[in-house]
Amino acid sequence: MWVKELTVINFKNYEEASLIFAPGVNAFTGDNGAGKTNILDALHYLSLCKSYFNPIDSQQIKQQTDFFMVQGVFEKGDQEDILACSLKRNQKKQFKKNKKDYQRLADHIGAYPLVMISPNDSVIISEGSEERRKFIDNVISQTDNRYLDDLILYNKYLQRRNSLLKQQASSKIYDDDLLSVYDEQLAQVGEQLFEKRKLFIQPFIRIFNQHYQYLTNDAEPVELNYESQLFGNSLMDLLSRAIQKDRALERTTVGIHKDDLLFSIHGMPLKKFGSQGQQKSFLIALKLAQYTFLCEKKGFKPLLLLDDIFDKLDDKRTRKLMEMVSHDDFGQIFITDTSAERVQSTFRGIDVDVRIFTVSSGKINAV
Repeated sequence: MWVKELTVINFKNYEEASLIFAPGVNAFTGDNGAGKTNILDALHYLSLCKSYFNPIDSQQIKQQTDFFMVQGVFEKGDQEDILACSLKRNQKKQFKKNKKDYQRLADHIGAYPLVMISPNDSVIISEGSEERRKFIDNVISQTDNRYLDDLILYNKYLQRRNSLLKQQASSKIYDDDLLSVYDEQLAQVGEQLFEKRKLFIQPFIRIFNQHYQYLTNDAEPVELNYESQLFGNSLMDLLSRAIQKDRALERTTVGIHKDDLLFSIHGMPLKKFGSQGQQKSFLIALKLAQYTFLCEKKGFKPLLLLDDIFDKLDDKRTRKLMEMVSHDDFGQIFITDTSAERVQSTFRGIDVDVRIFTVSSGKINAV
């Protein structure tokens, strides 16, 4: 799968831009703030129906304009599709494939898979478990539409149960029968999601280890582990045992919304004991594992977006990474960097077609 053309209108800092891409590597170079990353985000919209960086769609509209539109021509096998996403202020976002509206945006997720590697990914290590669950959910959702439906359902049931706990705490009237109904709903969906996360994690860890060892020349031992309260427990039992605590705190304290990924280096927490370079390598290996996992599950190569990828990586690891992603195991790649010369130097001697674009104040030119 690859993107042949991209058109953006009133998207972020672009009034209008039309681009024709190479099937290999496409690099956007220019000063910080010029709009390089915005092109990657436009591709993310077409793949996953949303921005990678900002969940508020209306904030993607260029200032002093009333709408934005992003359109791309995708080739997958012998089929060519035109995908378009648009939004008018104070109206619902529209998403079309070959000029036909989707009934549900969830039906599009996974059809044109994409992996983004960005400096923003540091939150996966530095922030709380919610960021790591988002990562798991993003990977699985691109391979299993039912998973995304179940996740939405689980969060709806969780919100209802939390609202009931708050209501009962306020009124001091406890309806155990109603709470039991909510428990059963939450447990049924939660158990299904837990089983899918378990099935996902083992092959994913194997792929991650391979990528990390290659990227770092097996420089240090690292570990990736999945943590869940449901290992050895049913969710119904957990909910039953936690009822007094849940009532005291007025929220659900057990369930798959507490799952986490544990990252370690030399047996110690990566967040505290990993250098910036080690953390960056860990994150890149994590995202490359996502790419390989999606490729194996989908049967074709996703898009790979590398935003400011040379930041905090030394020249040796950068070269190693570019050699890896230029291999036949990877497909079309999009890169941003401040230096066109650095991109050219990095790919010198690597047998891959590289097309370089220069970006300045929302204007793009092919080199």
